[in-house]
Amino acid sequence: MAEVRQGNTALEHFMLRGKIALVTGAGKGIGRACAELLANAGAQVIAVARTTADLESLARAYPNSIEGWTEDVTSDQFMQRLGGLRQLDVLVNNVGTNRPQPFIDVELVTLDLMLDVNIRSAFRVAQAAARIMVNQGTGSIINMSSQMGHVGAVNRTVYCMTKHAIEGLTKAMAVELAPRGVRVNAVAPTFIETPMTRPMLDDPQFQRNVLAQIPMNKLGQVEDVANAVLFLASAASGLITGDSLKVDGGWTAH
Repeated sequence: MAEVRQGNTALEHFMLRGKIALVTGAGKGIGRACAELLANAGAQVIAVARTTADLESLARAYPNSIEGWTEDVTSDQFMQRLGGLRQLDVLVNNVGTNRPQPFIDVELVTLDLMLDVNIRSAFRVAQAAARIMVNQGTGSIINMSSQMGHVGAVNRTVYCMTKHAIEGLTKAMAVELAPRGVRVNAVAPTFIETPMTRPMLDDPQFQRNVLAQIPMNKLGQVEDVANAVLFLASAASGLITGDSLKVDGGWTAH
């Protein structure tokens, strides 16, 4: 194995010193892991979540590099605050939700919630971030998608629909914004062990069914997704836009 030396040019491409990054849904799970890794790479991170206690614990762990915003990303108040930033180099558009229901039993309240959170808010946040980045002439937007944005699944018609929409949004944004210096990509994880998925994965039969679809035969960890986000946020992915990086252990390769 080649020796890794301090100051190695290739490794420097992954560093984010002098960059401002904003991560939505940063209080727990994938978003928190992304905020921590981006901070470790040198970025000044704005962590956005609805639970103040989660953000306070992040700020205590990273007092010089993570600032917490207690905000609801679907609100006009948050959009105004985001739009007031003078610099934004990285957006991790991570907020999302899921309420699995059989297709014929999907309730309108479920449909409206997931369309609002998973699509409408993601669009608005990306749009506000893109306006700042276009003015700078540079930036990287990472939309959090899912392997379900590439396949279908039982009891997940609404979730699949919203994540397919994120994939389409990512491609269209990338094509339009590329000439203005802004890259746009998606990260598409498989089932990741988080507080949101824990109740499902605690069902032994459900976990067996999930693992049967993953050729690598293991569940994802939040660090797996954060690593992909850092790559797409950094100069190491400088010629990549309009892509979806699947962190799925081979699920969608079937």
